Amino acid sequence: MKIILTILAVIVGIIVLLLVVALFVKKEYKVRREITINRSKGSVYDYIKFLKNQDNYSKWVMADPGMKKTYTGIDGAVGFKYAWDSKDKNVGEGEQEIISLTEDEKVNIEVRFVRPFEGIGVAEMTTTPVTSDQTKVSWGMNGVSKYPMNITNLFIDGILGKDLETSLNNLKNILEK
Repeated sequence: MKIILTILAVIVGIIVLLLVVALFVKKEYKVRREITINRSKGSVYDYIKFLKNQDNYSKWVMADPGMKKTYTGIDGAVGFKYAWDSKDKNVGEGEQEIISLTEDEKVNIEVRFVRPFEGIGVAEMTTTPVTSDQTKVSWGMNGVSKYPMNITNLFIDGILGKDLETSLNNLKNILEK
């Protein structure tokens, strides 16, 4: 019985410690990665502005090829929605919507997660010319995590950043073929 009480005390202690640490962790997060692609700025932008193209390079979309997808609106235009629903617990359910476009420069997307956790983030993809046939693509996401889930902000750059890097490398491979 003493062992069980000790184990319970340790578990409660860890939970209390995490809750206290979460009090001091910022609720806002920002993650950004970039890559240089050997293609013109216009051709890169013309590819990334279409959310359906994420099927070909986004690590998250590619994680479950069998997920249910629904589309509303005109892809590549403000208001287009791409919703997903996956049985894979890591992919979950949500939707993304193009909220603004700056021609040949920027795509802003609001991402609304339903599960495995609820949340809203804003993703931004930008294109910047390096030379006439090289383009720097920057992909970032920012949002707010509610307490106590904001404790995950301590690790989000490493986790989300790695996924952004994988996705950007996939995009580079596709566009440089």
